[in-house]
Amino acid sequence: MLRQSILFIILLLIIVSCYEPSAYTNTAALAQPEGQEQALDTMGMQKAIFAGGCFWCTEAYFERVNGVKAVVSGYAGGTKRNPTYEQVSAGLTDYAEAVQVYYDSTQVKYNTLLEVFFATHDPTTLNWQGPDVGKQYRSIVFYKTPKEKTQIEHYIGQLNEAGTFPNKVVTTVEPFKKFWVAEGYHQDYYRLNPDDMYVVSVAMPKVKKFEKNFQHLLKPAYKAR
Repeated sequence: MLRQSILFIILLLIIVSCYEPSAYTNTAALAQPEGQEQALDTMGMQKAIFAGGCFWCTEAYFERVNGVKAVVSGYAGGTKRNPTYEQVSAGLTDYAEAVQVYYDSTQVKYNTLLEVFFATHDPTTLNWQGPDVGKQYRSIVFYKTPKEKTQIEHYIGQLNEAGTFPNKVVTTVEPFKKFWVAEGYHQDYYRLNPDDMYVVSVAMPKVKKFEKNFQHLLKPAYKAR
């Protein structure tokens, strides 16, 4: 009996040591996302929160902006505690996929982040961004201070007055309440999953277009050589 138990334990250890995560699991999934956010909070960076469609795309845009130190994907704009990706993506909550941008305000201004946000998605379509349809993909800018609220509303007013888009901007301006960090495998998804069909067919063309049109805002590593 003892011998059988020892053999079982050895077999179990072999199985565990040979296990490899699936193609849709990256190393970020092995860390606690909440711990990542806590660590970033200690850096003293400013934070801006945006929702503008699939957070895989939104995260990739902001990660390329000079002065942005980190971007965390998550959920905002809802009321349910501890929302999951399965719940949010299925439209079972009132949350939107969102990103929390950590930035150095001495290197990049809040208005510049607004410029990036409104230039990288369609803020005139309600609950709809390309192939992504549903309230979880709605366009929102969350403000933390009265000054930010004024800046956001002024910027939207400028876009509408200038006729930047064929239709009126429907982005909502909402007070920031709570940001729930998404599951680990969503963090830095664009970079870590270059062969994912959504990344290849939807995200990559949009990110490349952003890099081409916003060279002046990019970190050196993303500038055209």
